[in-house]
Amino acid sequence: MIPFISSEQLKTVLPFPALIDALRTAFQQEDMTVPKRHVHALPVENASLLLMPVWQAKQQMGVKLATVVPGNRQSGKSTVQSLFILQDTQSGTPLAIMDGEQLTLRRTAAASALASTYLSRANSRRLLIIGTGQLAPYMALAHCAVRPIEQVSVWGRTPEKVEQTLLAIRAAGLPEQIKLVAAGDLHEALISVDIVSAVTTSQTPLIHAASVCPGTHVDLVGGFRPDMREADDELMSQASIFVDTFDGALSEAGDLLQPIAAGLITADSVQGELADLACGRHAGRINSWQVTVFKSVGTALEDLAAANLAWTALQGTL
Repeated sequence: MIPFISSEQLKTVLPFPALIDALRTAFQQEDMTVPKRHVHALPVENASLLLMPVWQAKQQMGVKLATVVPGNRQSGKSTVQSLFILQDTQSGTPLAIMDGEQLTLRRTAAASALASTYLSRANSRRLLIIGTGQLAPYMALAHCAVRPIEQVSVWGRTPEKVEQTLLAIRAAGLPEQIKLVAAGDLHEALISVDIVSAVTTSQTPLIHAASVCPGTHVDLVGGFRPDMREADDELMSQASIFVDTFDGALSEAGDLLQPIAAGLITADSVQGELADLACGRHAGRINSWQVTVFKSVGTALEDLAAANLAWTALQGTL
């Protein structure tokens, strides 16, 4: 019987320091193959099936199966549901089936934290989370795992959801010595932080260059479609831009595609991807006043790295 690794098990075996290190190693590997994700329309209104395969020669392979069903909101179910199947590359033998939602949440946050180790200032102490969705607590914990954060503030459009998010961040394990604050005015919140992480589905920019101080690191996670925006054109034109992968970000991210279409930046404006940073091909931040942007849309390489870490930790117990 193929073992199933649950969400609770993944929380236990994928602590952020270890997961961030696993992603760093994965992005340094040259034998990782990540084909373009497959997207298929389902016979349900606006619903899609996504298949995200990935493999490493002579080691493990896997595929994430995800469904996106917007209508699920009406019945209280998650819009996105997924599973990850881990297999042996040489034989194709299935090794485990994992909860795809928890795997995705943790690896997404870990990828941003990995980028931060190269792009944020080492003495960054103030973190702002923009957004109150599922990812917000994970982003807070991951960023705090790599920088000496003393205060985490959260901004959202609904005060009640901001308070719920603050409680969720603390409950997820944020150390008591780190202060939690509900941000009021977004401009005021932005000008007083070192790192800002945006995890929204906004279609209009929330982060404006006029509100971003020199030396800030901007982590753009939520805008995963061409029609979504989290940062304005001026910021994208002025900042040093990095992405998780060139292929994904330059085909899906509205924060890049829209200013490129307007002629304000070009694809060459992106200075590097995570593999360039992890392998030392690009140094990342070069001074303390540089404004850096990391734009991610996700890659199956991160799923496999997280799945391998979980599988290794649980072998002998399943």
